[in-house]
Amino acid sequence: MENITQIVQKVRQAPWRVQRQWIGLLLLGLVLVAMVAGVYLNVTTRASISGRQIQILSAEIDRNKQVNADMETELAGLTASESMQARAEELGFHPASTDEITYVAVAGYVDNSPANLSTQAASPQPSLLKPEYSETLFDWFTRQMTASGAQP
Repeated sequence: MENITQIVQKVRQAPWRVQRQWIGLLLLGLVLVAMVAGVYLNVTTRASISGRQIQILSAEIDRNKQVNADMETELAGLTASESMQARAEELGFHPASTDEITYVAVAGYVDNSPANLSTQAASPQPSLLKPEYSETLFDWFTRQMTASGAQP
């Protein structure tokens, strides 16, 4: 009996050991909560940084679109017929009269004749498609049925 009580006393832990275990479990829980909070904070920070970068790039795209539209407007003003005529006159150009126009004959030049798209003028051209590719499904089926009926 005395052996049993000695074993129970040895197995039974001291109160300070139990307190140390509870403190260790509590600290482990705090560390886990801190790690989860750190991961959440990291993900949130990355998402907000990415969102801000998207806003910056979107603003830059809008600014570039505005600059492009301004340049297109300026180009339209510069290439307008009135503007081009005024600049040409400033440079000393004037509209050509019939006496100032010179036609040059070029040897070997063939004048482009107008395209004639009528069916009468078109010459029959051989088909580029094989007959197998221009056959309808109904024609193929009829041909298959007649060919199978002709066999003994």
